Amino acid sequence: MEINILHLVDGARKAKGLTVIIDVFRAFSTACYVFHNGADKIHPAGSIETAFQLKDLHPDWLLMGEKDEQTIPGFHYGNSPTIVKDIDFTGKTVVQRTSAGTQGLVNATGADILVTGSFVNAGALVNFIRVTNPQLLSLVCMGYSAKYSIEEDTFCAEYIRNELEGKTNDFNQMKEIIRKTSAQRFFAPENQHFSPSTDFDLCLDLNRFDFVLKVELEEDKLLTMKKIDVSSYEGV
Repeated sequence: MEINILHLVDGARKAKGLTVIIDVFRAFSTACYVFHNGADKIHPAGSIETAFQLKDLHPDWLLMGEKDEQTIPGFHYGNSPTIVKDIDFTGKTVVQRTSAGTQGLVNATGADILVTGSFVNAGALVNFIRVTNPQLLSLVCMGYSAKYSIEEDTFCAEYIRNELEGKTNDFNQMKEIIRKTSAQRFFAPENQHFSPSTDFDLCLDLNRFDFVLKVELEEDKLLTMKKIDVSSYEGV
């Protein structure tokens, strides 16, 4: 298996084979909590306008996401696991727009298989990749607002690669480095209403979930994210 680590939107556009779009803080960690709480599907949106258009067509759908880390006016929820972790999403359809993660998904048009990546389901991702056994694996780190690379996404890609290659991972060291660098914003008092400190631990709760989030085009050409139980997954 050839493993490539790529970065930002340009990396998503170049990604081939089985492609993992990684956004640890916070899009695809938050999405896992939403699916764990019963959501039926999430539609990733590349723009705020697209999200509102989908909402207009489907009034019962929920809007979730952020711009500049903060909840978008008119959206039901922000991009925070702290906000969504205790909400019942049973049977709900959610539209998610974020500055990094969903930008990667909508641009990964060359992927054969497309899934999301985060630490909260990293073990499930590794198992999914092993079962799928692709010739080519692209791990795309979306960075901060898809503008520049940051520690947590790069570490997540390296963690997945190391697990696949049988190499040792020191997650506690990774977590401590992240705390001292890119995660500092979660501990700033002025950010607590949109980037609460609890998001740090919720996004870095390693292997909390045993499923992956697979993204495909539905018949109506709408990009759709669904929960896949790896234990029952038998391939494409």
